[in-house]
Amino acid sequence: QVQLVESGGGLAQAGGSLRLSCAASGRSISSFTTGWFRQAPGKEREFVAGISGLGGRDYTDFVKDRFTISRDNAKNTVYLQMNSLKPEDTAVYFCATVRSLGIPTSKEAYNSWGQGTQVTVSS
Repeated sequence: QVQLVESGGGLAQAGGSLRLSCAASGRSISSFTTGWFRQAPGKEREFVAGISGLGGRDYTDFVKDRFTISRDNAKNTVYLQMNSLKPEDTAVYFCATVRSLGIPTSKEAYNSWGQGTQVTVSS
């Protein structure tokens, strides 16, 4: 089992940037596919971006060209760089892991989750 802790959330203005971190302990995060999800009030938790153990990446359409997922194996951490933020990006952001060759986009596929970090974007 891997333990995950997100950080880096906060308040940003529209057009601004934030970088989220997902620090892993217990296992090497590069052994897993790591996904970032987000959940806005009253909405379902949705896939944002993912990175496989081999380094493949996937993004949902509404963050392509704005968000970038990356991993630092030495720090056992996955990052989500968020640029050109919009008010609709406001949500709690979660990272999660699963042992998979691919990058599942369904939250039910993931079995280890962090506690989440709040991102609020003001207009």
